[in-house]
Amino acid sequence: MSPEYLKSLVSPLTETILEAGETVMDVFHSDFSVYDKNDESPVTEADRRGEIIIEKALSAIAPSIPMVGEEAKSEGKCPDISGGTFWLVDPLDGTKEFIKKGNDFTVNIGLIKDGTPIMGFVLVPASNELFWGIVNEGAWKADIVGGKVTNTRAIKCRKTNPDAMTIVASKSHRSTELEDYLADYQGAENVSIGSSLKLLLLAEGKADLYPRLGPTCEWDTAAAHAVLLAAGGRVTVPGGEDLTYAKDLKTFLNPWFLCVADQSFDAKPL
Repeated sequence: MSPEYLKSLVSPLTETILEAGETVMDVFHSDFSVYDKNDESPVTEADRRGEIIIEKALSAIAPSIPMVGEEAKSEGKCPDISGGTFWLVDPLDGTKEFIKKGNDFTVNIGLIKDGTPIMGFVLVPASNELFWGIVNEGAWKADIVGGKVTNTRAIKCRKTNPDAMTIVASKSHRSTELEDYLADYQGAENVSIGSSLKLLLLAEGKADLYPRLGPTCEWDTAAAHAVLLAAGGRVTVPGGEDLTYAKDLKTFLNPWFLCVADQSFDAKPL
């Protein structure tokens, strides 16, 4: 899949994710209902409507590339992805934050090839920020004003200063294992934030590490993982290998993982 082809997708994918984001915010500002999925996790009309918009658009933009969406998968629907290239979509990552009327939720579209993220788009609807990246080509951030993309600028990971580190942690998943890991970085600043925003903080040079010692699914991470890779970072699993995708087609679960902004920094392994 050539860089030229991926670049040709930027404009239509931007339109798609902005449309989905508008729908998500319409629901956010309404008196919406909350339902339980089969796994007892919450879902709203924003999740469902956002995914419908994205699926329809992707089928027109790239009809030969199948899409795995969180909401469709929760209903037992999953396309054949044996070809190795597929979209991974989470129309609303951070549903719990969304329900609480917080701002830490995102719309995510990631493109996977042979287990590796190669392109990703992440929209932060509440703050009108858009992030995207093409691996080996670069990563960018833009503001959304009046439904239009403005102030586009390149972003990249920063070099880690061991004496002035920032570590990102989950807002809603604080485990004993995580606290034990953080204990080795007593002097570091700890930032708690929700959804895929954690990976984006590393990608835009505002943080150094994000250890995830808790459950996530592949659609939670794929898009922001691509942005982080494009910005110069890395995501590894216990043992030091790269985090990959399409590992378990029944659950699409991720193992624990560690995001690093500076690949030369000798981070504590998981």
